[in-house]
Amino acid sequence: MLLSAEHISINFGMRQLLDDVNFYLSEGDKTGIIGINGTGKSTFLKVLAGALKPDEGSVTRDPNVQISYLPQNPIMDENATVLEQVFLHMPAEFRSVNEYEAKTMLNKLGISNFQQKVGTLSGGQRKRVALAAVLIHPADVLVLDEPTNHLDAEMTVWLEEKLRKFKGGIAMVTHDRYFLERVVNHITELSRAKLYHYEANYSKYLEIKAERQEMAEASERKRQSILRHEREWIMRGCKARSTKSKERIQRYENLLNQDAPEYDDTLQFAAASSRLGRKIIEVEDVSKSFGDGPVISHFSYNLLRNDRIGIVGSNGAGKSTLLNTIAGVLPPDSGSVDIGSTVKIGYFTQEGRELDLEQRVYDFIHEISHEVKTAEGTFTAKQMMERFMFPSDLQSLPIGNLSGGERRRLYLLSILMAAPNVLLLDEPTNDLDIMTLSILEDYLQGFPGPIITVSHDRFFLDKIAETIFEVKGNGEIEQFNGNWSDWARQKKERQAPVKTEKPKQEVERPKQKKLKFSFNEQREFDTIDDVLAELEEKIADCKKEQQKFCSDYVKLQELQAKQEELEQQLEEKTERWMYLNELKEQIDAQKG
Repeated sequence: MLLSAEHISINFGMRQLLDDVNFYLSEGDKTGIIGINGTGKSTFLKVLAGALKPDEGSVTRDPNVQISYLPQNPIMDENATVLEQVFLHMPAEFRSVNEYEAKTMLNKLGISNFQQKVGTLSGGQRKRVALAAVLIHPADVLVLDEPTNHLDAEMTVWLEEKLRKFKGGIAMVTHDRYFLERVVNHITELSRAKLYHYEANYSKYLEIKAERQEMAEASERKRQSILRHEREWIMRGCKARSTKSKERIQRYENLLNQDAPEYDDTLQFAAASSRLGRKIIEVEDVSKSFGDGPVISHFSYNLLRNDRIGIVGSNGAGKSTLLNTIAGVLPPDSGSVDIGSTVKIGYFTQEGRELDLEQRVYDFIHEISHEVKTAEGTFTAKQMMERFMFPSDLQSLPIGNLSGGERRRLYLLSILMAAPNVLLLDEPTNDLDIMTLSILEDYLQGFPGPIITVSHDRFFLDKIAETIFEVKGNGEIEQFNGNWSDWARQKKERQAPVKTEKPKQEVERPKQKKLKFSFNEQREFDTIDDVLAELEEKIADCKKEQQKFCSDYVKLQELQAKQEELEQQLEEKTERWMYLNELKEQIDAQKG
């Protein structure tokens, strides 16, 4: 046992965040802590790390156990250099031994100027420097709050491997579902001030939770059925009442007072948008540079109504610059961006808009729109907020009382309340809880206009994107068909070394020997066209199936694996088809 937290309770004002909860972390445990924004996940991590004392309960650990803690917003020395910050509070001899490893780690995290002052770093760079400091620290327990925020795909994969090899215990809050799937072996869900523990990764957790929910619903149906019969028995006239069994009446009252199963609020709303004309956004030969280097070079694209575009690339390559240029926020150095007259852009930026922390949550949304029309009907601002998991008690609070994730969700709602017909999203998944992400993805899939999103969330891009723009950082923007996994596979195939083979006919069929099909080759040649057609049909059916199960992570993974296997078979059969046809041509030529 590395760490134990017992009977922990914390109350913030009117909100009970933790209520008599227990948590244990042993060597090899890698626990992902999940829950809706505002439930107290970051607060709980502070308690585990010793950065916050609970109102009740205690956290104990062996005196020799070392904890390394990454907060959501690290406090840093503004005047320190990057390297000094990494080794802050460390002895000089530790730095001399570990400096090379720290520099290697920083390079992996996209930080190459080790002498740059911390005060000049962006928010994302600061978080990555703090992550390097946590990882270089010799620790038995890692407590990590959103470690994948501000990491690009390559950095995230690197961190995945590092944490998978870590021998100690990990407790972390993350909303990266692929990360939860590949790294953690325990899920702890924080809901309604209680902790629920699952010995599982993310997909297994979803399966177990669904089973438990079905059992709870079945028990509730049974309780209601018994109550209905017992209520009829209780209400049968005054005379009968005097002879009724006291024990039976007591059982009825016990059933009546039993709590029904509680479920977290869910975010559900239909897409609302205004009319969109034929002309949307036309980008013509656009170039943009900062300093000496081009970020965008001679880029053109005509945005279409059904476009679902994901923008990827390393940090600093220019993804946000591209989005700002398309939005008309940033003028290009050359070329043009022509936005149609009916276009109403909903632009969700990384930084978000400045919120008045004194303003009431309800007033903020009501100022944008007092009602919104959706496919399901017209909803007031209050109703939309309730659907977006802001119940009445939260609506009356000042914005400053909300958690960081709740403010992010409020900002997202403010964008959607304006009923845009084109969505531009810059890192929309940062700081959003998994439930919000899941329903947001469902919303976006039903959105009637085009969507362009910058995101490092691989799961999100797999569900939303149908085209990938890769920003290379040298001005080049390369386009790929498919989602994130398709893009990653194509990149891997391009980078694989080219295998050189000697021509088969020179080795296996000397010129002196007369060319002809063997019996098996002839039979294969006669049927291979049908085999190819059948494989292509199976792949098409598999893709259709994926559309049906886009919200079922486990089934989606199975179908994607099946598709990859079928595509591999198709590739092998196609190569075989080419060989047989070439051989047939040579046989015919020999006969001629």
